[in-house]
Parts: sequence; C-alpha cells; structure tokens
Amino acid sequence: MILVIDVGNTNITFGVYDGDTLVTTFRMMSKLTHTSDEYGMNIRQLLMLNGVLREQIEGAIVASVVPNVMHSLMGGIVRYLGTRPLIVGAGMKTGLRIVTENPKEIGPDRIVDAVAAYEKYGGPVLVLDFGTATTYDYVTADGCFAAGITAPGIRISAKALWEDTAKLPMVEIRKPASILAQETISSMQAGLVYGQIGQTEYIVNMVKKETGIPDMKVVATGGLGRIIADETEQIDVYDSSLTLDGLRILYGKNRR
Repeated sequence: MILVIDVGNTNITFGVYDGDTLVTTFRMMSKLTHTSDEYGMNIRQLLMLNGVLREQIEGAIVASVVPNVMHSLMGGIVRYLGTRPLIVGAGMKTGLRIVTENPKEIGPDRIVDAVAAYEKYGGPVLVLDFGTATTYDYVTADGCFAAGITAPGIRISAKALWEDTAKLPMVEIRKPASILAQETISSMQAGLVYGQIGQTEYIVNMVKKETGIPDMKVVATGGLGRIIADETEQIDVYDSSLTLDGLRILYGKNRR
C-alpha cells in the first residue's frame, strides 16, 4: 500500500491505495501548527482507525502548496511510518510537458490534477479544481500543460463577505431554493453559488473559444466542485478523487 498526501491551504488530505484501489481517506487541518511527533502519531492513529497498519505502508508521496508544514510533516512520516515520501516538484517525471512562460510557477497541486485528468480522460482536457482558489488548467491533446487560470474560490468569496462587511453573517455554502432571495442568508448563498456557476461557465466557454476546441472535455474536482458540477452542463465529469489518483499515478512513474 502507498500513502498519498495532498497538503492544501485549508486541509491535508490523505489517501491509502492498494494498487489502483483507493482504500481509505482522512483529513487534518493544514492551518494548525504541529510538531513532527504530533504529525507522525496522528497519522499512525488515523491509519489504524481506518484499518491500515504502519507496516503495510510501502511508500508515500506528497504534493504541498503550504511550505511551512513540510519540515514537520516529512519528519513525522519518516520517524513514525518508516518511509521517506517522494515530493512533487521540479525534476519529477510527470508525462506532461509544461509549456507555460514560467513552468516553475505552476503549483504541484495543479500538476497532480493535470496528470490525473490526462491519464484518466485523455486530452485535450480542461481541469477545474474548486478549492481555496478555483483553478482552470488546459492540457493539450499531446500532453502539454499549456495554460492556467486562477480565480478566488467560493470559500474565499464567502469569507470576504462576512469578514469585511459588518452586518453579514457566516453562512453555509449551498444552493438556495431560488435565486430570487428574500432574506440575507439565501441572498448570500445565491450570490456565492450562482456567481461561481456563472464564472465557471464563462471561463470554460472562453477557453473553448480561444483554443478552437468546442468539444474539449471538462473535468472538475475539489470539495465544492460537486455543487457547481450539478448545476451546469459545461462540466462533463466530476471526479472527487482526481488529486489523490494523480498522486498515485505520479508515485508509479517515480517510485524508487
């Protein structure tokens, strides 16, 4: 079995694969500071609670957009799981060619998603990840990471509303019964959800127009991606395990 780890701005998502099968997943908050011992013990305990023994973990791979947690996280994995993880970054075999102006600027999470989408669905493909930020990445038919668009995520927009306006409350992010809202909470929900749907449809249409590929496959992932995918015909596939699958694929390409 291998342990795959996606360190995002909000959560650290862990997945355990037995071959190509995703056995279990669990999460920790990435904004909380932990020592290497705390990371190691927590991960071991969560593995055990999910029926996985430390001795069953043969290797690990990590993609991180939060550099500050990496030293402690890596130390905890090495000490308590007995394996040194591969880290997604420069020099790793991906099967893609990054042809943007500055390839080093492309985040490891976006590379992982692009690899997974291309391997699973082929190209050309537009990969959407609804995370802390909403990203749109275009991979060509011959496997080139050609362009990427970055927009504020729906949670960032929600946080701005309730933190920067004195009278607006925190609300659950979900689609209201009607866009014709008549009170504050559903008004905010309508703006957040339908605003994200509108943004998504416009950006997808513009990518298809400028690439000249009207039938490009559109694949979405990310925690809030399901809400958006269910409300627009512009998204062909919602794949909740896309990032974890990408890490598994990269581990296979780079295993020592």
